[in-house]
Amino acid sequence: MRSRFDEQLDLLNKELIEMGSLCEEAIAVASKALTDGDVELAKRVAPLDEEICKMERSIEAVCLKLLLQQQPVARDLRQISAALKMITDMERIGNQAADISEIIMFLGGKTAEENVLIREMAMAAIKMVTDSIDAYVKRDLSLAEYVIDYDDVVDDYFNKLKSSLIDMIAQKTADGEYVLDLLMIAKYFERIADHATNIAEWVIFSVTGTHKEVNT
Repeated sequence: MRSRFDEQLDLLNKELIEMGSLCEEAIAVASKALTDGDVELAKRVAPLDEEICKMERSIEAVCLKLLLQQQPVARDLRQISAALKMITDMERIGNQAADISEIIMFLGGKTAEENVLIREMAMAAIKMVTDSIDAYVKRDLSLAEYVIDYDDVVDDYFNKLKSSLIDMIAQKTADGEYVLDLLMIAKYFERIADHATNIAEWVIFSVTGTHKEVNT
């Protein structure tokens, strides 16, 4: 019985890794489409978002099967409940990558190639998503804590970018709509980082049984 349970836990981990990889790909594609002003590339994000939604349902089914058909001990319950929380955040990451791609389609071919801050912010958000999933799979508390702390880096990028975009509007009001679009995109990247932080916090819960938000 336990061996069967462990097999299903392994399946859960594999599907979480796959869903995390899809999230990383969606953000990376959206980021490159933004840098290049590539509308066709941006269109590739929506199908990835749909696949992420399918993965959420699949993983949810595995979790419910583990809960209903097996007899998980406390540690297993924490791991399964954490996975259920994590897939919600990953699904939202996919949605926000799709939201970014939608904005790109209305930029009229304008790019963010020269905006180093937004590119670096995107890379930092991707890193947080990757590391948060790795922390779950490896049950790595240090990596989870690192992800939580790294959110400050993304927040710093956002604040610097916001100031930079305000300066752009002041210097060239004709670009006001474009600048606001970039600001919205930056906000989506910030939210993606927040979701990665949530995932890392659930990693800590799955290992220790305590959750920062619940216990503060």
